[in-house]
Amino acid sequence: MNALLTAASYVFHPLWMPFAGTLLYFLTTPRFFPEPVIKAKLMAIAIMTLFIPIVFHFLLKTLGIVSSPFLREIRERNWPLLFYMLLLVVTLHFVLNMYDYPELYYFFMGILFSTVTAWFLIWTKIKISLHMMGMAGTSMFIIALSVFYNLDLIYTISFLVAATGLTATSRLHLKAHSPLELALGYFIGLIPQIFVLRFWL
Repeated sequence: MNALLTAASYVFHPLWMPFAGTLLYFLTTPRFFPEPVIKAKLMAIAIMTLFIPIVFHFLLKTLGIVSSPFLREIRERNWPLLFYMLLLVVTLHFVLNMYDYPELYYFFMGILFSTVTAWFLIWTKIKISLHMMGMAGTSMFIIALSVFYNLDLIYTISFLVAATGLTATSRLHLKAHSPLELALGYFIGLIPQIFVLRFWL
């Protein structure tokens, strides 16, 4: 059980969530996109939101600024979140646009709002669960897609709900967060995604 819960913290790490949401979008949307375009967008988003942040993490770890990929201490979150906000802005400006990919554009806009909120909370010494923030945002996005396109995504949504519960249990088991920090992370991930629905749903 300990191995499963520890693995959940890695498998459902917040860095995976933007790419996971994008992949699920292209797998489920009834809109037609040429295969080369899909591959190019997935690669670009993987580079911007996954590979570059991982390299940046190792740089910060080498410099002694962070100690683990989970950013356990509040003081460790400043530079990673600030850099991630910059990458999200670049992604919105150069990789996605609101005309061709409105769903994805506003999904990433919601992620940006959540990240900005998490960054501002650093200065008030409030720690939130970034894992729950990522899971909540991605789950809400998939639910919105199922409503917008009238898709039967019950199994995907059920999996995300179960994964969210497993992730929350993992973070509590590892003593990484309190229940309040998990709840704050969940709503900070959820509310921006609900807010941006008015622009594309």
